[in-house]
Amino acid sequence: MTQHYLDFEKPLAEIEGKAEELRAVARANPEMNVEKEAAALDRKAETLLRDLYKDLSPWRKCQVARHPDRPHTRDYIAALFTEFTPLAGDRNFADDHAVMGGLARFNDAPVVVIGHEKGHDTKSRIERNFGMARPEGYRKAIRLMDLAHRFRLPVVTLIDTPGAYPGKGAEERGQAEAIARSTARCLEIGVPLVSVVIGEGGSGGAVALATANRIAMLEHSVYSVISPEGCASILWKDAEKMREAAEALRLTAQDLLKLGVIDRIVKEPLGGAQRDRAATIEAVGKTIEAMLKELAGKKPEALIRDRRQKFLEMGAKGLAA
Repeated sequence: MTQHYLDFEKPLAEIEGKAEELRAVARANPEMNVEKEAAALDRKAETLLRDLYKDLSPWRKCQVARHPDRPHTRDYIAALFTEFTPLAGDRNFADDHAVMGGLARFNDAPVVVIGHEKGHDTKSRIERNFGMARPEGYRKAIRLMDLAHRFRLPVVTLIDTPGAYPGKGAEERGQAEAIARSTARCLEIGVPLVSVVIGEGGSGGAVALATANRIAMLEHSVYSVISPEGCASILWKDAEKMREAAEALRLTAQDLLKLGVIDRIVKEPLGGAQRDRAATIEAVGKTIEAMLKELAGKKPEALIRDRRQKFLEMGAKGLAA
């Protein structure tokens, strides 16, 4: 797979590109020995990579969270869950491909898994609407949560969306109402509900699936009421001030852990989830397992009370911070 580099990674791209060129020359000319020079470039690239990711700014974290090569919901489901049976449609209007979900087994225990799916190439991204759900996507999520509640199945949600789709048709079909009902249903179900922000957690489109007992975020993911570009357009009438907006929004996992919005951070491999997808998926799986164990055995009333109290306390913690 071709490596995609972000803007701030261009110096890294040059070094890694030179190392690959040397090895390509050696493959074409077996008598040439360039491994020493290539290894030196590899060491230089690793040092630069550590420096670049040592203290990422909020805006750079946004860029990493949006990286097209990060594992998406379908990748996590394929690797962590068995016997996945997708359930489609909202029984009202249509099936929204931006939200996927169904019945599955996690560590051989039955669960319901729901997540935003952005797609992995041009065709699938268009089909999935870049992970931006319409009302029917949230109504599908509600249907799946009702199913989980009825059969006492834990719910796992994977969050990765720029936000709910703001199009005319979505608004006509009750986008705000669907998001509100999905958020309310998260608070009502008497089963464990755990969420992981695996990329972007954008606005109400994310909260509608992430109003959970336990919330985790990948180290370089973001979670915010609005995108930095949208915030900059409103506050400064200039989308180019997105860097300032990203700083002000406090959207990083590190900030949100301090504010009490999330419960834990899942460490990513050096250079982000896209550089070692398998290790990232494994780490998320261990986090989901740990969060579900914390909630195992709790009665429905206790789970609902725990979830409601968690969100009531967020405002107080935010003011204190």
